[in-house]
Amino acid sequence: MSEPVRPEQASGRAAEASGQATAQGAHEGRTDGQLPSEQSRLFFFIRSPRDFWGGLALIGLAIVAIWASRDLPGQRGFAFGPGTAPRLFSGLLAALGAGVALMGVIDYGPPIEKYKFRGPILVIIGILAFAGMIRPLGLVPATFLAFMISIIGSTEMRWIESLIAAAAMTLFCVLLFVYLLGLPFQLWPRFY
Repeated sequence: MSEPVRPEQASGRAAEASGQATAQGAHEGRTDGQLPSEQSRLFFFIRSPRDFWGGLALIGLAIVAIWASRDLPGQRGFAFGPGTAPRLFSGLLAALGAGVALMGVIDYGPPIEKYKFRGPILVIIGILAFAGMIRPLGLVPATFLAFMISIIGSTEMRWIESLIAAAAMTLFCVLLFVYLLGLPFQLWPRFY
Protein backbone atom coordinates (compact mmCIF):
# COMPACT_ATOMS: atom_id res chain seq x y z
CA MET A 1 0.00 0.00 0.00
CA SER A 2 1.33 3.44 -0.85
CA GLU A 3 1.65 6.14 1.73
CA PRO A 4 -0.50 9.28 1.57
CA VAL A 5 0.86 12.27 -0.35
CA ARG A 6 1.43 15.37 1.73
CA PRO A 7 0.78 18.84 0.19
CA GLU A 8 4.48 19.79 0.08
CA GLN A 9 5.27 16.55 -1.78
CA ALA A 10 2.47 17.19 -4.28
CA SER A 11 3.72 20.68 -5.03
CA GLY A 12 7.24 19.30 -5.47
CA ARG A 13 5.99 16.71 -7.97
CA ALA A 14 4.06 19.38 -9.89
CA ALA A 15 7.17 21.55 -10.01
CA GLU A 16 9.17 18.61 -11.34
CA ALA A 17 6.56 17.93 -14.01
CA SER A 18 6.44 21.57 -15.10
CA GLY A 19 10.24 21.67 -15.05
CA GLN A 20 10.33 18.72 -17.43
CA ALA A 21 7.90 20.44 -19.80
CA THR A 22 9.90 23.67 -19.64
CA ALA A 23 13.20 21.85 -20.18
CA GLN A 24 11.79 19.96 -23.15
CA GLY A 25 10.27 23.15 -24.58
CA ALA A 26 13.58 25.00 -24.12
CA HIS A 27 15.40 22.11 -25.81
CA GLU A 28 13.20 22.63 -28.86
CA GLY A 29 13.65 26.41 -28.94
CA ARG A 30 10.53 27.40 -27.03
CA THR A 31 10.16 29.08 -23.67
CA ASP A 32 6.41 28.84 -23.16
CA GLY A 33 6.61 25.59 -21.16
CA GLN A 34 4.27 23.67 -23.46
CA LEU A 35 5.10 20.39 -25.06
CA PRO A 36 5.15 20.23 -28.87
CA SER A 37 1.85 18.35 -29.11
CA GLU A 38 0.13 20.89 -26.84
CA GLN A 39 1.31 23.85 -28.87
CA SER A 40 0.34 22.35 -32.22
CA ARG A 41 -3.17 21.74 -30.90
CA LEU A 42 -3.46 25.25 -29.48
CA PHE A 43 -2.15 27.26 -32.43
CA PHE A 44 -3.15 25.49 -35.63
CA PHE A 45 0.00 24.12 -37.28
CA ILE A 46 2.45 27.03 -37.15
CA ARG A 47 5.46 26.03 -35.05
CA SER A 48 7.67 29.01 -35.88
CA PRO A 49 5.48 32.10 -36.35
CA ARG A 50 8.40 34.36 -37.29
CA ASP A 51 9.48 32.09 -40.15
CA PHE A 52 5.96 31.35 -41.31
CA TRP A 53 4.74 34.96 -41.52
CA GLY A 54 8.10 36.17 -42.85
CA GLY A 55 7.88 33.60 -45.65
CA LEU A 56 4.37 34.75 -46.49
CA ALA A 57 5.59 38.36 -46.57
CA LEU A 58 8.32 37.36 -49.07
CA ILE A 59 5.72 35.61 -51.23
CA GLY A 60 3.53 38.73 -51.08
CA LEU A 61 6.48 40.92 -52.12
CA ALA A 62 7.18 38.59 -55.05
CA ILE A 63 3.55 38.80 -56.16
CA VAL A 64 3.70 42.61 -56.06
CA ALA A 65 6.92 42.57 -58.12
CA ILE A 66 5.40 40.23 -60.71
CA TRP A 67 2.32 42.47 -60.91
CA ALA A 68 4.49 45.61 -61.25
CA SER A 69 6.43 44.08 -64.16
CA ARG A 70 3.34 42.83 -65.99
CA ASP A 71 3.58 45.46 -68.76
CA LEU A 72 7.24 44.73 -69.56
CA PRO A 73 7.88 42.38 -72.49
CA GLY A 74 9.36 39.04 -71.49
CA GLN A 75 11.79 36.63 -73.05
CA ARG A 76 11.71 36.08 -76.82
CA GLY A 77 13.61 32.98 -77.82
CA PHE A 78 17.09 33.21 -76.32
CA ALA A 79 17.01 37.01 -76.02
CA PHE A 80 16.09 38.50 -72.67
CA GLY A 81 13.46 41.21 -72.58
CA PRO A 82 13.21 43.96 -69.97
CA GLY A 83 10.63 41.96 -67.99
CA THR A 84 12.64 38.74 -67.82
CA ALA A 85 14.92 39.61 -64.87
CA PRO A 86 12.16 41.03 -62.63
CA ARG A 87 9.98 37.97 -63.23
CA LEU A 88 12.90 35.59 -62.73
CA PHE A 89 13.97 37.20 -59.45
CA SER A 90 10.34 37.45 -58.30
CA GLY A 91 9.89 33.73 -58.91
CA LEU A 92 13.07 32.98 -56.96
CA LEU A 93 11.89 35.23 -54.12
CA ALA A 94 8.51 33.45 -54.05
CA ALA A 95 10.24 30.05 -53.94
CA LEU A 96 12.52 31.24 -51.14
CA GLY A 97 9.50 32.60 -49.26
CA ALA A 98 7.66 29.31 -49.67
CA GLY A 99 10.68 27.47 -48.27
CA VAL A 100 10.90 29.80 -45.27
CA ALA A 101 7.14 29.50 -44.61
CA LEU A 102 7.37 25.70 -44.90
CA MET A 103 10.16 25.68 -42.30
CA GLY A 104 7.81 27.68 -40.05
CA VAL A 105 5.36 24.79 -40.23
CA ILE A 106 7.93 21.99 -39.86
CA ASP A 107 10.47 23.28 -37.33
CA TYR A 108 10.02 24.99 -33.97
CA GLY A 109 11.28 28.54 -33.68
CA PRO A 110 10.92 31.74 -31.70
CA PRO A 111 7.68 33.71 -31.53
CA ILE A 112 7.19 37.07 -33.20
CA GLU A 113 8.61 39.82 -31.02
CA LYS A 114 7.07 43.21 -30.45
CA TYR A 115 7.96 45.57 -33.29
CA LYS A 116 10.15 48.52 -32.34
CA PHE A 117 9.69 51.73 -34.32
CA ARG A 118 12.70 53.65 -33.00
CA GLY A 119 15.31 52.14 -35.36
CA PRO A 120 13.44 52.45 -38.68
CA ILE A 121 12.19 55.94 -37.85
CA LEU A 122 15.67 57.21 -37.01
CA VAL A 123 17.13 55.64 -40.16
CA ILE A 124 14.49 57.44 -42.25
CA ILE A 125 15.22 60.68 -40.39
CA GLY A 126 18.95 60.15 -41.08
CA ILE A 127 18.30 59.70 -44.81
CA LEU A 128 16.10 62.79 -44.96
CA ALA A 129 18.67 64.76 -42.95
CA PHE A 130 21.39 63.74 -45.41
CA ALA A 131 19.23 64.88 -48.33
CA GLY A 132 18.65 68.23 -46.63
CA MET A 133 22.27 68.76 -45.51
CA ILE A 134 24.26 67.65 -48.57
CA ARG A 135 24.04 70.97 -50.46
CA PRO A 136 24.42 73.54 -47.69
CA LEU A 137 26.92 71.61 -45.52
CA GLY A 138 28.79 69.41 -47.97
CA LEU A 139 29.49 65.68 -48.16
CA VAL A 140 31.67 65.30 -45.06
CA PRO A 141 29.37 66.85 -42.40
CA ALA A 142 26.20 65.51 -44.05
CA THR A 143 27.49 61.93 -44.17
CA PHE A 144 28.85 62.05 -40.63
CA LEU A 145 25.69 63.54 -39.12
CA ALA A 146 23.32 61.28 -41.08
CA PHE A 147 25.26 58.23 -39.90
CA MET A 148 25.15 59.41 -36.28
CA ILE A 149 21.39 60.07 -36.48
CA SER A 150 20.80 56.60 -37.90
CA ILE A 151 23.01 54.82 -35.37
CA ILE A 152 21.07 56.35 -32.46
CA GLY A 153 18.21 54.05 -33.49
CA SER A 154 20.16 51.01 -32.30
CA THR A 155 19.76 49.85 -28.71
CA GLU A 156 23.33 48.54 -28.81
CA MET A 157 24.86 51.91 -29.69
CA ARG A 158 28.11 52.94 -28.00
CA TRP A 159 29.36 56.49 -28.54
CA ILE A 160 33.07 55.79 -29.15
CA GLU A 161 32.42 52.95 -31.59
CA SER A 162 29.73 54.98 -33.34
CA LEU A 163 32.01 57.99 -33.79
CA ILE A 164 34.77 55.79 -35.20
CA ALA A 165 32.32 54.03 -37.56
CA ALA A 166 30.85 57.37 -38.70
CA ALA A 167 34.34 58.76 -39.40
CA ALA A 168 35.28 55.60 -41.33
CA MET A 169 32.05 55.70 -43.37
CA THR A 170 32.57 59.39 -44.13
CA LEU A 171 36.14 58.72 -45.30
CA PHE A 172 34.90 55.84 -47.46
CA CYS A 173 32.22 58.03 -49.07
CA VAL A 174 34.72 60.79 -49.82
CA LEU A 175 37.21 58.36 -51.36
CA LEU A 176 34.55 56.56 -53.39
CA PHE A 177 32.41 59.42 -54.69
CA VAL A 178 34.90 62.27 -54.99
CA TYR A 179 38.22 60.62 -55.81
CA LEU A 180 37.38 57.25 -57.43
CA LEU A 181 34.17 58.19 -59.27
CA GLY A 182 35.10 61.83 -59.76
CA LEU A 183 31.68 63.22 -58.81
CA PRO A 184 31.63 66.97 -58.20
CA PHE A 185 30.51 66.93 -54.55
CA GLN A 186 31.20 69.86 -52.30
CA LEU A 187 33.12 68.42 -49.33
CA TRP A 188 32.73 71.20 -46.75
CA PRO A 189 30.27 74.05 -46.22
CA ARG A 190 30.83 77.16 -48.28
CA PHE A 191 30.75 80.37 -46.31
CA TYR A 192 29.66 83.18 -48.57
